[in-house]
Amino acid sequence: MQPEMALLWEVSIAEFLFVTVILGGGGAWMVGRSTALTWSGWGLMAFYILLLTVAVRFIHFSLFGGSFFLPVSTLGTALHYALVDYVVLLAIAAAGRSLMRSRQMARQYGFLERRA
Repeated sequence: MQPEMALLWEVSIAEFLFVTVILGGGGAWMVGRSTALTWSGWGLMAFYILLLTVAVRFIHFSLFGGSFFLPVSTLGTALHYALVDYVVLLAIAAAGRSLMRSRQMARQYGFLERRA
């Protein structure tokens, strides 16, 4: 498949939406929820998303002919699209974390919202 090489996607927008947003986004949402449930910090979530980004880049490479971190000749392109994937996945994880944390706070500290 001939790469399109747009600013946000490397091969095609359908491939970007399927791999990064749907597959990776589902994993990122679960990472965000799990870090909220275990009361872990943002740094741990960012590290998990970094690992997920490498996995998503590998799926782009192996299934759709995208670039990967090796060989060195494709490193610059791979880093660009890895950064795009990382930002998208981190935003999805942050949304999942925020939603779960607000549910936790409402459940555990619900008495603060009750009126006398």
